[in-house]
Amino acid sequence: MAVFNDQFKTILIPVDNSEHSNLAIDAGISLARKFNSTLIGNHVYAARLHDQRFTQMESGLPTEYQEPEELERQRKIHDSLITKGLQIISDSYLDRFEDMCKRAGVVFQRKTMEGKNYARIVKDINESRYNLVIMGLLGLGALERSVIGSVTSRVVRRSNSDILIVKRKESWDRKIIVAVDGSPQSFAAVKRCAALAKAFNCTLEAVAVFDPQFHIVAFRSIAGVLSEEAGKIFKFKEQEKLHDEIIDKGLEKIYQGHLDNAKKAAKEEGLDINTVLMSGRPFDKVLEYIERENPSLIAAGKVGYHTDNGLDLGSVTENLLIQSSCNLLIAAQRYNPPIPPLVKGGEGGGKELPWTKEALARMERIPPFVRNMAKKAIIGYAVEKGYKEITEDVLQEAREKMGM
Repeated sequence: MAVFNDQFKTILIPVDNSEHSNLAIDAGISLARKFNSTLIGNHVYAARLHDQRFTQMESGLPTEYQEPEELERQRKIHDSLITKGLQIISDSYLDRFEDMCKRAGVVFQRKTMEGKNYARIVKDINESRYNLVIMGLLGLGALERSVIGSVTSRVVRRSNSDILIVKRKESWDRKIIVAVDGSPQSFAAVKRCAALAKAFNCTLEAVAVFDPQFHIVAFRSIAGVLSEEAGKIFKFKEQEKLHDEIIDKGLEKIYQGHLDNAKKAAKEEGLDINTVLMSGRPFDKVLEYIERENPSLIAAGKVGYHTDNGLDLGSVTENLLIQSSCNLLIAAQRYNPPIPPLVKGGEGGGKELPWTKEALARMERIPPFVRNMAKKAIIGYAVEKGYKEITEDVLQEAREKMGM
């Protein structure tokens, strides 16, 4: 994909002179020196908001200021002072940024905008299509109990660019970890991090977590509320062991496949990576793992494999954003690894690996929410054995050999 050819060519960094904003600048300069990037500094000031506030407070001014002519004169003075003052503050923030870039030998551009901070930043990001956005976790308004700044939170959810959230001062001498779940965004994160790992000469590791327990609990919950007649129709008792085996073995195989694809995606960037497969609740296991490993960076897709069109942030990524202590790269771009030819028809009936009508009819007896997973497990077995078609005999053999 063309997006990965110039991975960090243009980098936007919104600034407000807060501690985390300054750490974001440091991170941007580190990247720019490695990738010959152009850094764009952006500060948004809210002159109109102050004008509105002044208008709201006019009724409380002393009597001598309430005359229409005097009130209008005061409005003009306030408007001039506020607008000019806020512009001077914006320029001061960006002057400091520019000076740091000059000393580092990095190309710098500046942008100042008036309006609602997060809205103008999002508009700029979505229109300008930067290769990367870097933001500090917290802004000037941070309090002791603050977890994430409101501007950063809103930009992360509304923008269409990859975003690096800076939480602490960081060197690049430790490993980078990518959470992979099979989504195109998580594979794009692998591509991004492969470039970073090569540039900074550090290890890259892909981790995946499958959660068999959730599916097992859901299955048994459904079985528990069915009437005796419905239970007989669906044959839940007969399928309980089959389901559990499919979940355990099928999910493990699927997520191992995601890790294999992550290795291939990194290999395309010229990097060999390590992989780790774990079982449990994904966000909990990933957080536990990064707390133990203490990487330089954790990366994840903006949304996960099971996303829908209305989702702005996946649950694992949201938990990493709020709970993890290390810097976080959120990938909004997409990358789909090539699919092996024999698996392309794997949802049942593709021309590369067809299913007989009898085999498909037998699969229909399995509840819909686990059917695709069962199919993938059968397909994996058939591909491994070299079968060109899935028949009832192949399906039965797969069940017996795989302990289903």
